[in-house]
Amino acid sequence: MGAPAASLLLLLLLFACCWAPGGANLSQDDSQPWTSDETVVAGGTVVLKCQVKDHEDSSLQWSNPAQQTLYFGEKRALRDNRIQLVTSTPHELSISISNVALADEGEYTCSIFTMPVRTAKSLVTVLGIPQKPIITGYKSSLREKDTATLNCQSSGSKPAARLTWRKGDQELHGEPTRIQEDPNDTPTAMIRPDPPHPREGQKLLLHCEGRGNPVPQQYLWEKEGSVPPLKMTQ
Repeated sequence: MGAPAASLLLLLLLFACCWAPGGANLSQDDSQPWTSDETVVAGGTVVLKCQVKDHEDSSLQWSNPAQQTLYFGEKRALRDNRIQLVTSTPHELSISISNVALADEGEYTCSIFTMPVRTAKSLVTVLGIPQKPIITGYKSSLREKDTATLNCQSSGSKPAARLTWRKGDQELHGEPTRIQEDPNDTPTAMIRPDPPHPREGQKLLLHCEGRGNPVPQQYLWEKEGSVPPLKMTQ
């Protein structure tokens, strides 16, 4: 093989090496954070971990499904004592949420403010524990050949609990299970002023925190005597 052909072959080999998957890792973005989806039982604790290889001198940030900042680096942003810092390093930001409620379910966002901003999502699924079944419709005693309709109810389960009837070791078959939305999960809102007692001329921030199942997605601010309504936020 002549010198020109050998040189051309060498250039082709170098080109293939540089562009092969994993050759020089040019296709990988070391500044892209990564997380994982989590499942937690209501009342338990969930840990959200976000990691990044190259932080580019920027800090990681966790936000809740309502896009409220929870932690920016080691700095707490939301006043919720259930949310605590676990680990804060240039390459990792981990937080824990204790006493998790169904309203905490949703997609949490980890961000790093590079150019451009990069984000990763963590879907938190909250499982509801079914309460003890309650049987109604029976009487203290029945005469022979009398008929009684028994109802069994259990609330608080997510996903819906499967109810079965048994008489001793024998399984009985009744009507299909009916699923109803738990009225205890209706949306509620709480307004938190910052500062709590503002002075005249001082800037006032009003934070509205909504809870419910499903989690409220839109908030409408209204002021008595003000038309039209104030700014709508997510």
